[in-house]
Amino acid sequence: MAAAALACCGTVCSASAQQAAQPAYLNPNLPAEQRAQDLVSRMTLQEKASQMVNHARAIPRLHVPAYDWWSEALHGVLLNGTTEFPEPIGLGATFDPAAIHRMGVDISIEGRIKHEQAVREGLGTFHTGLDFWAPNINIFRDPRWGRGQETYGEDPFLTGRMAVAYVTGMQGNDPRYYRVIATPKHYDMYSGPELTRHKANFTVSKHDELDTYLPAFRTAVVQGHADSIMCAYDSINGQPACANQFLLQQMLRVDWNFRGYVVSDCDAVRDIYRGHHYTPTMPQAMAVSVERGMDNDCADFGNNVTGDSDYEPYIQAVKDGYLTESALNRALIRTFTARIKLGMFDPPSLVPYTQYPESDLNSPAHRALALKMANESMVLLKNDGILPLKTSGIKIAVVGPLANETAVLLGNYSGRPTHTVSILEGIRSVFAGDTITYVPGTGFLMHVHPKPRPNGWSKADLTPDPAAVAAARNADVVIVVAGLTSHLEGEEMRNEEEPGFDGGDKTNLEMPQPEENLIRAVAAAGKPLVVVLTNGSALAVNWEQAHAAAILEAWYPGEEGGTAVAQTLSGKNDPAGRLPVTFYKSITQVPPFSDYSMKGRTYRYFTGKPLYPFGYGLSYTTFSFRGLTIPEETIKAGEPLTAAVTVTNTGKASGEEVAELYLKFPDVAGAPNIALRGFRRVHLEPGESQKIWFHLKRRDLSMVTASGQIIVAPGEYTLTVGGGQPGTGTQVLTGHFHVQGTFTLPD
Repeated sequence: MAAAALACCGTVCSASAQQAAQPAYLNPNLPAEQRAQDLVSRMTLQEKASQMVNHARAIPRLHVPAYDWWSEALHGVLLNGTTEFPEPIGLGATFDPAAIHRMGVDISIEGRIKHEQAVREGLGTFHTGLDFWAPNINIFRDPRWGRGQETYGEDPFLTGRMAVAYVTGMQGNDPRYYRVIATPKHYDMYSGPELTRHKANFTVSKHDELDTYLPAFRTAVVQGHADSIMCAYDSINGQPACANQFLLQQMLRVDWNFRGYVVSDCDAVRDIYRGHHYTPTMPQAMAVSVERGMDNDCADFGNNVTGDSDYEPYIQAVKDGYLTESALNRALIRTFTARIKLGMFDPPSLVPYTQYPESDLNSPAHRALALKMANESMVLLKNDGILPLKTSGIKIAVVGPLANETAVLLGNYSGRPTHTVSILEGIRSVFAGDTITYVPGTGFLMHVHPKPRPNGWSKADLTPDPAAVAAARNADVVIVVAGLTSHLEGEEMRNEEEPGFDGGDKTNLEMPQPEENLIRAVAAAGKPLVVVLTNGSALAVNWEQAHAAAILEAWYPGEEGGTAVAQTLSGKNDPAGRLPVTFYKSITQVPPFSDYSMKGRTYRYFTGKPLYPFGYGLSYTTFSFRGLTIPEETIKAGEPLTAAVTVTNTGKASGEEVAELYLKFPDVAGAPNIALRGFRRVHLEPGESQKIWFHLKRRDLSMVTASGQIIVAPGEYTLTVGGGQPGTGTQVLTGHFHVQGTFTLPD
């Protein structure tokens, strides 16, 4: 299109003459926003309205092609033949932003390739666009939430670091063009319950907003420069998220100086009228959303959209006086600025991201990174010395239907790689010198899709296959692969007939009863029991902690997940993943699901004793920390602080440690128990040491008061660095420093 507009009829046409003849929006030498303003100024009202929805229509007279804004890349491009990395909850367990950044680069390259293929072949851009609705940086505040698997966990600081890494990896570093645009979601405070998400209103204190729900979004915008944000379904303090003045106007545009565009979650604008009853008509819902800062409405779910029913209410809203055309123009200038920065109106030769070879799709290099990420996500919860297992000369019984499934490893919002390695396949490959016997043990979750159980579990569900018990008795060690799948926990699902689940959320934290019975039955054989968990949320595996020889948390580890599990069981991979969420002992330890107050939630405000704490994870080797130094014993409020520590691998095997830095604040109302404020993942050979430096800026040293002020408070601070939280049994070093005065930070 751009090349045609730049073409000249004569043989002596000059470049300046070409530029004078073409419209400003097709001139690559002009600023993107100026070009977008020119383009929007040429549109009729109907043409403008047709661009407000996710399936933006073509405008032939202006050479504007149709474009669908909806593409997904939560942990890989949601298309066939792409690389699928671990589900984000597992990525959070890596505590490795550098690897997350490299993953973002690989995913965006594959997204570009798929886009160029679709455009070249005239396939349209449904799910092959360049605006990806990821990452999900909501806070996993409650372990019942079915979509918590999509997040990086319960901690705002960790989530913010991961968000910046992913966004910058996706968007690239070219000064003029984006490789793709990342869209952090769901802004804000969306974390279940799933069944009420289209109509629920949550009352949230300013303290909890600024302390828990907003920091990761602020970091993604201010530090990561995300060019898009998705507003959520729910209503916060009486205003729907996609028409929320505090979120969309004050925080996003004023306090954070966000220059990109806001896209609605699908049907969220319709929910303003239909679900929240915030407006009496649909045109008014669209009007209030646009006037308050929503720029693109995900209004349909299909590829072959016909007619004008999705965008016609925008025309009606203008005609009825609810929506000003200037607000419509403002939204369209933002979205067309994004399309121009993606290179859609320029010759491909000017855009540095259009020539990736198709061989990069699910390439060996990308699969290698998927394996690295899966290995890094493995969390060893218990080990009495049984692990690592010998890779020759022993008999291993592998039990559990999930051992031989691949869809479970991909989690939700996933594409389809060219090959996914099941856990059983990985074990057979890595333990080729051992005798492997596999028995599913139960029909529950066979082929991943559970069958409806209107009357609860059947007798067949609750009884162990005798072959599984026999295999256990004949083995030297038993590996049970059990847990959940994304067909049990997930987004707005109809799974209320599955005991323990409702609408995609969990109603308790227990292992599904058929799997629990299977584990106990094979354990009765008396052989060492290793439990491998696949799940996207915390499970209360109290019996397993008491009776199993080892427990390995594998999450939903992606296309190379089976290899990673096997390599970890064998010791080729030293498990160094750390829990990004608290594992509670029981649902009785957490407040009601629909209560959005953070009191009693997550490691920062929970006062009980968990089954496994946030930041926890074991290793096959040992590490020591020494020499904690805090050069500045006293600082003025607003000044930075530096701390250093030396980590040594004191064991006999190479491995990785995650050094975690926590702050305990002065006794000020609103301060958390403790808060993560730094972390570094390091690889060390036996006997090797490395000095690690932590540079804490003023926001790292800040807290939110009970009244909702972000301050660096005066008084005594305690700083700990070690392999986990202080007071949880892991080695930590403790230091202290004093802050003089008070420093108030902007929201």
